[in-house]
Amino acid sequence: MQRPPHPQLAGLIKTAWFSAPAPGGCARAPAREHVMPTGLMHLVFRLDGPAVRIFKDAADTTGAQLGHALVGGARAGFYAKDMAEPVHAIGMQLLPGAAQALLGLPADELAGRHVRLEDVWGSSAGLMREQLLAAPTPEGKLLTFEALLLRRLAGASAHALNPAIKRALSQLDAGMRVEEAVARSGYSHRQFIRLFSQAVGLPPKLYGRVQRFQKALGLMQAMQVTQAARGGAPLSLALVAMEAGYSDQPHFNREFREFSGMTPEQYRLAGPAAANHVPVPART
Repeated sequence: MQRPPHPQLAGLIKTAWFSAPAPGGCARAPAREHVMPTGLMHLVFRLDGPAVRIFKDAADTTGAQLGHALVGGARAGFYAKDMAEPVHAIGMQLLPGAAQALLGLPADELAGRHVRLEDVWGSSAGLMREQLLAAPTPEGKLLTFEALLLRRLAGASAHALNPAIKRALSQLDAGMRVEEAVARSGYSHRQFIRLFSQAVGLPPKLYGRVQRFQKALGLMQAMQVTQAARGGAPLSLALVAMEAGYSDQPHFNREFREFSGMTPEQYRLAGPAAANHVPVPART
C-alpha cells in the first residue's frame, strides 16, 4: 500500500508505503531487483526476514548486508537488492530538504549511499523499529511511523527548503535550463550549486537528467498498459524518447542504460509491475 503522508509531513515526505509478501507466502526463486534512481532519498525499515543486502552492480555476487533500518541517499544509478525471501517492510520517500530536517545532515553527504539508520539516529532507530513491529496493522504501522517522525521534528530548529531552491526545482521539472534557473535564483552559480546539492543530494544538471529518465519510465508504463488493453503493437521506444525530451534514440539508449543497468528493450520485456522495481535473475 502507498499513500500521501500526514499533512504536517507533506513538505518533507512524498509518499508513505508498506509492502507485504504476496498472498500464500510462498518463497520466490532467488532473485534480485534493480531499483531505479528517482533523485529522492528514502527511509526504510525491514520488519522481518534477513537484513537488507545491497549489490553495488550487476557483477557483484556477494553484496553488503546493511541491517534492518536504512537511509538511502539520492542517487543517479540503479542498485540491486536481494529479493530471495518475501518480507514485510515500511518506508518513506523523502523530498528535498528533508535530510536536514529529519536527519540533521545535508543530502549530499548521503548521496549514492545506503547508511544504517543507527549510524545517524543511534539507538533510537532500533527503538523505532520495535514500535513499528508492535503496531497491529499496516495502516497502524504507517501512523506510528508518521507520529515518530513528527516527534523528531517537535522543538527542532526549522530547516525549511530554501525558497530559491524550491522555485528552481519546479522550474527544472518544467523543463527550464539550469543556467536560467541559476540566473533567476539571485545566487552566484557556485552558491546555487552548493545549496541545491545540500538540499537535494544531486547537482541540478544530474537531478534534471534523472527526472527525465523518470518521465521515460512513466511513459513506458502508461503506453504498455494502454497497448495491452487495446491489443496493439509493442510500444515505440522512439516515441518514448521524443516525449521524454531526449535528443535522439541513441541519447535515450545511453542514458537509460547508465541509470538502469539495462537497455530500454530489456526493461520493456521485463514488464515490471512497479516502474522503479525490476526483478532480475540473481547471478551466481
